[in-house]
Amino acid sequence: MRVDELKPAVGSRRPRKRVGRGISAGGGKTAGRGQKGQGSRSSWSLPRGFEGGQMPLTQRVPKLRGFYNRFRVEFQVVNCGKLARFEAGSVVDVEALRKAGLIRHLNHPVKLLAGGGVPPALTIRVNRASQSAIAAMTRAGGTVEVLDPPKVEAEETTRRAAARLKRSAGRAKVQATAARDEAPGAATAAEETEATEGQDQEPEADEPSGGGQESST
Repeated sequence: MRVDELKPAVGSRRPRKRVGRGISAGGGKTAGRGQKGQGSRSSWSLPRGFEGGQMPLTQRVPKLRGFYNRFRVEFQVVNCGKLARFEAGSVVDVEALRKAGLIRHLNHPVKLLAGGGVPPALTIRVNRASQSAIAAMTRAGGTVEVLDPPKVEAEETTRRAAARLKRSAGRAKVQATAARDEAPGAATAAEETEATEGQDQEPEADEPSGGGQESST
């Protein structure tokens, strides 16, 4: 039997230790709290994760280092130059790419990119394909069949069109405001010119009709 295997007898009850009942009781005076410090005070508490004053773990670990999108879809990339191992005129799908060792997983989407050289005339079926890859495959005499057309690109096109319309409306509003500001400005300038010309023409003094007597000094 070891010490960690010791346990009280079945049915035994031990009264709790009553502290702070005098020195002679064995648990008096400081009542197990020590002499001084935070732990000896009443109603004391420590925040969660407190490590005695050193830099806590929550501040030691790196953070604010970017954003990980858990909904991101990872594509398996296949370049057109890698398709030279297939015979011209054949149909290449995900299983054929897996057997050829170009991809690892059958349940992950595949994207075709234009890189590595001129591809043979094939009919390839993938989940995504770049515009340059489709153009290269078309020039070689092959075709690219996209299994699920990308919805993100359509949404991006719609968003860009809405942004263009918004910018056009903003430019039209600025031009209308400028034209409205220029029209009253021209009228005000004409009024100021007329008023200035009127001030330049001083009225002629009336000549005396009768002869006046000169005063003698």
